[in-house]
Amino acid sequence: MKILRTSFRILVGLIFVFSGFVKGIDPLGTVFRMNDYFIAFGAPWAAPTSIYLSILLCVAEFITGISLLFNLWIRNTAWILLPLMTFFTILTFFDAAFNLVPDCGCFGDAIKLSNTATFIKNLILMGFVVPIFLWRNKFKSALPIRSDLVILLTTTVAFVWLSIWCYRHLPLIDFMDWKVGNKVSEVKVAPVKFYVTYKNKVTGEIKEYLAPDYPWNDSTWLAEWEFVDQRVEDVNVTGGSMLKAEDLSGNDMTSRILHYPKPQFLLVSWDLEKANINAFRRVLPLYKKATADEIPFICLTSALPEEIRQFRIKHVLPFEFLNADDVVLKTMVRSNPGLILLNKGKVVAKWSFRDFPTYEQVKKDILR
Repeated sequence: MKILRTSFRILVGLIFVFSGFVKGIDPLGTVFRMNDYFIAFGAPWAAPTSIYLSILLCVAEFITGISLLFNLWIRNTAWILLPLMTFFTILTFFDAAFNLVPDCGCFGDAIKLSNTATFIKNLILMGFVVPIFLWRNKFKSALPIRSDLVILLTTTVAFVWLSIWCYRHLPLIDFMDWKVGNKVSEVKVAPVKFYVTYKNKVTGEIKEYLAPDYPWNDSTWLAEWEFVDQRVEDVNVTGGSMLKAEDLSGNDMTSRILHYPKPQFLLVSWDLEKANINAFRRVLPLYKKATADEIPFICLTSALPEEIRQFRIKHVLPFEFLNADDVVLKTMVRSNPGLILLNKGKVVAKWSFRDFPTYEQVKKDILR
């Protein structure tokens, strides 16, 4: 039994540490998913609290995992483990049943799971968590209780600091398609699949077909079966590299960005209203010197053309603005605004607005 308890403890501990860590180093990504849940449950008013809840959730998950992994104060952290796992399981049940959000993000952007797969994973994990909770008094730490508390408290403070640092700058580890080193111009687009569901009028049998591989032109079959539902399976929807950029007249400028044969700067702002305005002013010297060296400088935003025109006039900005989907822009860089340097379709560098470099730094360290 001791071997079984230890195996359960280490397995669940590793999963919780990994899950908490990959979300904790990208707290803004967790904020985006949390806001999706607020909208799904009709509570968009709760959005301002999402960053605090995001860090709290990630820290609770990570510290619970550390407690299990190193056998620290388990008889008490088990009271966090069971409610946390119960909450995740119930939430992902509703995701699987009603598709509340496209991606629950249980492992951040590190591992993508469907809503159904996530719920099944949580059900299996509950089979390990419940016994751990029931055995909580049998786990004995090799250290005094005071030492356990000091270790857990120190780890908590360190992890909170790390999450805040990643929120103010950029994720410590980038799991997204636009991470430094990726060649975004080589992304292949997978085919979109259309599924239709039909029900037998007599037996009530339900069948799903991949269109057009079903007898849609058979009148006898159509007399026995009736259309019920349809769904679209597009694996490209969540791909952060699926950029489509348009100018203010609606012309497609995507190829100009992804396949430009020389270096270029992309200033990304997924929400102009919430963007740091001072950052636009601070990047002006870089813009002027880059364009003087014939290096393009483009601002990508999700704002409508008229909003962009008003923004440019109000803040006297000379940048060329292009429009793109806000979900894609959020996966390109976790900063509003953020700066990306592309070279021949490859992501060479990324900066948060708090870390914008000078043109001289870029030229010396990157473009040399």
